[in-house]
Amino acid sequence: MGSVRVTAKAEYAVRAVMELAGGEGEPVKRDTIVAAQAIPPKFLENILSELRHAGLVESQRGSEGGYWLALPPEKITVADIMRAVEGPLASVRSSRPETLEYEGLAEPLQYVWVALRTSIRTVLDRVTVADLISGKLPKHVIKMTEDPDSWISQ
Repeated sequence: MGSVRVTAKAEYAVRAVMELAGGEGEPVKRDTIVAAQAIPPKFLENILSELRHAGLVESQRGSEGGYWLALPPEKITVADIMRAVEGPLASVRSSRPETLEYEGLAEPLQYVWVALRTSIRTVLDRVTVADLISGKLPKHVIKMTEDPDSWISQ
């Protein structure tokens, strides 16, 4: 599975959605997001298109147009955004962990991969855009960062 990585695309998507949430339902121009978050314009256009396709973002063309959230910020999780632009949160060789079958000594690996996915979901499925823009993350997420080892890369 390698290390768990958050791609630039996923991170940009979360930041773009946060900017849209800051617009409080008013259309936000692509260039406003580009300026605020330093996201390459063509990359952002692709991300916004995928978010629109997933039903998280709506848009309107024209001088009064722009992008806005299709749902309230408290209804959109970080996981929703990441799935919209990257697909499943955890996969092994492009397969979902529950579909893998191992034999012999490797048999317990499936449980490890499923547990890893559950751990990722424990954070990403429970942090909403509203949490992010308010700066008030769920207590269990803050608690996970209290161990000094959480801040050390290994």
